[in-house]
Amino acid sequence: MADEQIQQHDRFLIEQLVRPIVNLYRITPLAVGETPAGGPVAFVRQKRMAFREDIRFFADEGENQELFRIKARRVIDIGGRYDVHDAAGQPIGVLEHQFRKSLLRSTWRILSPADEELAIAKEKNAFLAIARRVVDFVPYGEWVPIPYDFVIHARERDLGHFTRKFLSLRDKYTLDLSGDQEKQVDRRLGIALGIGLDALQNR
Repeated sequence: MADEQIQQHDRFLIEQLVRPIVNLYRITPLAVGETPAGGPVAFVRQKRMAFREDIRFFADEGENQELFRIKARRVIDIGGRYDVHDAAGQPIGVLEHQFRKSLLRSTWRILSPADEELAIAKEKNAFLAIARRVVDFVPYGEWVPIPYDFVIHARERDLGHFTRKFLSLRDKYTLDLSGDQEKQVDRRLGIALGIGLDALQNR
């Protein structure tokens, strides 16, 4: 099954595909370095300018088999909470955007279905975090390829990183959860976090 295939990997390449009206992403597991460990394991669709976020993950590019989805709890929510469910509607976990902490460095909590904190994702570099905010006020600033690195940690231990590739015409990211050998973070929830860090916050 596609879900089981996702759970077998710790590192993923997340690529944004340029399309009108919708944001599309392709998720490919990685072996050593940047070498793909097989073909894509998920394709993601996000409608732009939707009143309530509903991001869906599919096993195939034709979107015939849904794997899981991210859904906002409210239409407008500054401190956003987003539920992650599987295709049958069973909860996988919750992504919570920490609004106040994110004023300087974007911070997200990764929660279990029971709202227990599994990990925190936070921007590593304060200077780049401020630079990303500055370009928001520059015309066409969204085209400025500023790299960033989120550290994913739990209980004083780094579980991994979420890193934006530098100087790429399309947004490309590496999600690395190789420090989470116990797999306390469901890999579907980790991938959902990666998409959320690109699609659910301002840059």
